[in-house]
Amino acid sequence: MKKKVSVWLSMLLFLAACSSVPLTGRKQMLLVSDSEVLSSSLTQYSDYMKTATKSTSKNGSAMVTRVGKKIAAATEQYLKNNGLESEIKNFSWEFNLVKDDQVNAFCMPGGKIVVYEGLMQLVDSDDELAVVVGHEVAHAVAKHSNERMSQQLMAQYGAQIIGQALSNKSAAVQQIGNSVYGLGAQYGVMLPFSRKHESEADYMGLVFMMMAGYNPEVAVNFWQKMSAGKSGATPEFMSTHPSDATRISDIQKYLPELEKYKTKK
Repeated sequence: MKKKVSVWLSMLLFLAACSSVPLTGRKQMLLVSDSEVLSSSLTQYSDYMKTATKSTSKNGSAMVTRVGKKIAAATEQYLKNNGLESEIKNFSWEFNLVKDDQVNAFCMPGGKIVVYEGLMQLVDSDDELAVVVGHEVAHAVAKHSNERMSQQLMAQYGAQIIGQALSNKSAAVQQIGNSVYGLGAQYGVMLPFSRKHESEADYMGLVFMMMAGYNPEVAVNFWQKMSAGKSGATPEFMSTHPSDATRISDIQKYLPELEKYKTKK
């Protein structure tokens, strides 16, 4: 009997929190409100930026801002054109180049984009930077952080969170948010998403960069450079990220269908 009730409650919870990812249409369970996600992520981001050192490279910083703004504008236009204009209020875009040798970047929920100087060493053009920025923006648009937080809430509290019944839900969201984002001395960047989220962000990111007027074909060469720059790469089955070979192969498959998103001049 308890098992049946648990299954019924899980089904009810899923139906109540079911959402769809833009562009891909994949169904996802979101148990945390946008306002809670934004509050949690903004706290993490603000704490991180207090300890981070902004780059003194004027050209690099200008490049990050230029590419970020174009992709942000294209993303918002997509949301407007597809009946998702209400989502735009969740974004307050900010672009920073940070002095750090890590080859990485991230975009927090709410559109807070950070690129590390280490990554810029592999970037030869605005198009190549757009590969990374588009990918990170896609994580935010697809609400992958919310989905990951929801999965952890469900695993920890189960049916208690139905209808916001968990009395300390806000505190639980903040606590789980700390582990989801992982910003700070230990990681210095958001914890990796699942392979499913990474692959989805690859596809969506290519679409967003195409909409912004950038050339998504450079993604293949860029990821090849990323792969060549690694030493002792983690095998795919041990990593949440797709292997470089898988990522490049998937991107090559995506490219032909991206023409429909090309910006008309």
